[in-house]
Amino acid sequence: MWNFLKNQFSLIVRMCQRGIKVTHVSKGSSSTKIQRFIPLANGLTDNMKSFAVFLLVLRYLSVSHGCTCTEGPQQFPAVQIDAGQGNVVMTDGNNYAYFLLGSQWYKMGSLNLKHVSVGPAGIWGVDLNNRVYKYVAGSFVFANGESLQQVDAGGDGQVVGVTDTSTIHCLKSTIASDYRKQSTLSWTTITGGLMYLSCSTKNGCWGVTPGQAIFFTKVTPSTCGISGWIQVEGVAVKVEIGTDGSVFALTKEGTVFQRQGIDSKTPQGTSWTHIPMPSRISHVSYDRGNLWVVTDYGTILKCFC
Repeated sequence: MWNFLKNQFSLIVRMCQRGIKVTHVSKGSSSTKIQRFIPLANGLTDNMKSFAVFLLVLRYLSVSHGCTCTEGPQQFPAVQIDAGQGNVVMTDGNNYAYFLLGSQWYKMGSLNLKHVSVGPAGIWGVDLNNRVYKYVAGSFVFANGESLQQVDAGGDGQVVGVTDTSTIHCLKSTIASDYRKQSTLSWTTITGGLMYLSCSTKNGCWGVTPGQAIFFTKVTPSTCGISGWIQVEGVAVKVEIGTDGSVFALTKEGTVFQRQGIDSKTPQGTSWTHIPMPSRISHVSYDRGNLWVVTDYGTILKCFC
């Protein structure tokens, strides 16, 4: 059934993009009828057709190997998502930031952001010009001092980020938590070179280099000192660590892997397990048992793992 649904999904999307009417999908004695969708779809763009069909097929799709996915709250097209301490934030194709309340996304002002992160340090983001902001009292406040292409607030109070030249920077927990009004912040430079970095209150920080190598370290929140980088086998373009220390990696092919064997003695884990997904994935984030997923189609999945 898994392969059948994947094949039918790809076929339906191609048909919709070509304007072909799809009346039903069937296998054996079962039939998933979607004819009521077609008259409405005739007036939609190709991307909207693909999105609608994707959601219809998704209702009948479950993922094995420890995760079950359903459609999440949608703000189409989603680009990036981050979850921490029970909160979820995202950016969309128009570069606006949103906060999830219940099942509804609420726009966080009119500032254009390409990346947003939520965690113990609050909500932080970076704009299209790599300027850093913190969300304070209902608006984003500019934080001068460092230009970053990606920022992460998931650590134990500290904020970390990387530049477009792969240098790594850390904002001490006391500075990050006290920041309320616009001023120049003093960032600590961390040795190494990464294009993506994610931290947690448990099991340290994980990052990937421009060459897609994966590294792990522990960061002291009050000083931004590190324990030293340990290379982990495998390749990825993004690695995300959840509040509970669960680690997920995303490859350039859009496949997802979960790190196994993580404990206090081996915080870098021992192996990777592939997590099947119904589509190519562009972003993931994990918090409180839920893997939040953004597909290449701009849809959001909520997977219980």
